[in-house]
Amino acid sequence: MNGLLLAMQFFTAIPIRKELPLGRREVTAMYVALPFVGAAIGLAMYGVSELLLNVVNFGTLLTAVFIVLTGIFLTGGLHLDGWADTGDAFFSYKDRKRRLEILEDPRLGAFGTMALVLLIIVKIALFNEILMRGTGNSALYIAIPFLARATMNLYFSKVRLAKDKGIAHFFKEKISANVVVGWTLISSAAILFAIGFLLKSVLIPVVLTVLLAVALVTFRNWTLKHFGGVTGDLCGAFIEGLEALLWLTVLCFI
Repeated sequence: MNGLLLAMQFFTAIPIRKELPLGRREVTAMYVALPFVGAAIGLAMYGVSELLLNVVNFGTLLTAVFIVLTGIFLTGGLHLDGWADTGDAFFSYKDRKRRLEILEDPRLGAFGTMALVLLIIVKIALFNEILMRGTGNSALYIAIPFLARATMNLYFSKVRLAKDKGIAHFFKEKISANVVVGWTLISSAAILFAIGFLLKSVLIPVVLTVLLAVALVTFRNWTLKHFGGVTGDLCGAFIEGLEALLWLTVLCFI
């Protein structure tokens, strides 16, 4: 239970006003629980879509806007902040040390703003298309945020740190990486199997599995090359970018 509460406390805007222990067991459980918190956020987004489309009778575009806003509200914009900071750092074209300094800078620059606006527009467009096609069932709303965070767990657990300070460093020192990887792989396999069963498709789980593997390896290599390893901002950027990529893939195959 502490792991779930910690995942909500650190990775959502849901107020958990309770002082919780941060030992190895609790931090490990937090990362194991994180994909399930993502699934709950996805379920809330699905609930908003059903309410606005079928009860309030909004159009697909306005509903798509509120779906995206729901995700931002529930996460407190945490992952979007990582996406924007990563945009600022990477497109600065500075050396690795300077890029890491830019990641730590709370100010938002021009490249971060452009990256943020572009991502939000793309997400609204994706959800609008999904709603227009009628392909956004509850299973996908649950599975995609789950799989994005599960893959981030693998990335965070197995990639070296870019710097020896910060909250990512604190959690990395506490986490039992093999436990997180094991539970993440088992739960992800169950989710992919459920998607295939519910959608009556073998192709979609296979495509998603390949996509997740390619995205993980590609992002790992990219961050090692340009940043020297993993940071909290890069984890947030990975979640945001992978969610958008997964929704785009779903549109292509359903």
